[in-house]
Amino acid sequence: MALFGRNKTTVALDIGSGLIKLVQISHGSGEPVLTKVATTQVVDDAIVEGEVMDKGIVADAIRGLLASSGIKTKKVVTAVGGRDVIIKKITMDRMKEGEAREVIRWEAEQHVPFDMDNVELDFQILDPDADGLQMTVLLVAAKRELVETKMALLADVGLEPSIIDIDAFALHNAFRINHPDTARGVVGLVNVGHETTNVNILDDGVPVLTRDIMIGTRRLREDLQRERGLSAEEAERMLQAPELDPALKPYLESRGEEIAVGIERAAAFLQSGSRSGGGVSRLFVTGGGSRIPGLTRVLADRLRLPVTQANPIERLQVAEGVFDTMEVDEVAPLLMLPIGLALRQAA
Repeated sequence: MALFGRNKTTVALDIGSGLIKLVQISHGSGEPVLTKVATTQVVDDAIVEGEVMDKGIVADAIRGLLASSGIKTKKVVTAVGGRDVIIKKITMDRMKEGEAREVIRWEAEQHVPFDMDNVELDFQILDPDADGLQMTVLLVAAKRELVETKMALLADVGLEPSIIDIDAFALHNAFRINHPDTARGVVGLVNVGHETTNVNILDDGVPVLTRDIMIGTRRLREDLQRERGLSAEEAERMLQAPELDPALKPYLESRGEEIAVGIERAAAFLQSGSRSGGGVSRLFVTGGGSRIPGLTRVLADRLRLPVTQANPIERLQVAEGVFDTMEVDEVAPLLMLPIGLALRQAA
């Protein structure tokens, strides 16, 4: 599903609060092949909670990333997300997709707490071949200002969006290809980012609920700086260490508890309407925060669920040399969202 927009090559641009990621995937051989990955850091507070606070700094970072990667395209796939995006499973009278498109704005008024005059809408019928008088629809609404701001930023660096996707759908897109065994039952995909943790609940492989928790790796780093007197660099090294440092454990347990509560609330909200009829059976984590030593154990113990790190290149073909200058195990968890975007093919 996309708010806008088959090229043989797709370039995805993921503008995160901590890192900007650029990914290129070739579709020419039939199976998608990851052909290029590039990342660059963004200074603190240039992007806060997904909102660009300093357009000049962010635009310069994107220009530098494009130049260093050698990617010449002017069209990219990107995404929007956060509190100004609503994803909701609704029920409406059964009709054909064309007819539904005529009435979806009226239906959305009953479910979306935004001014309908300033919203971009999209939807997908989840049970198009089912019988019955009603059908289940996945409704997506994004504030128009959010979309227009992203388009303006891209225009500043000479880029044009071929598709503007939704973060949660891009994550799901990469996840389902690399972990096809998750297409049954209710599973959670948790993307632990720099400032925000995105909780996505999938019901029989369909993303039906998304929640943002305002906790990420930055909060843990600041905990260590404030309460342990560490520098930003020292705290970051502790968060990226191969083994859990005892000094990190109490902060990890505290922030892990907050993430777990957010996951429980999302799952409880969904459970009564689940097609599968059950709660979350498995949890997968991704994003930069998923590399923090001990996080998966904290979540597994607290939620009493199996917790696994999702891998966006588990089943994806990777061209030779893509990760020659990177540690693949460190970089791969950062790429679920941009790979999901690059798997899209614009019409």
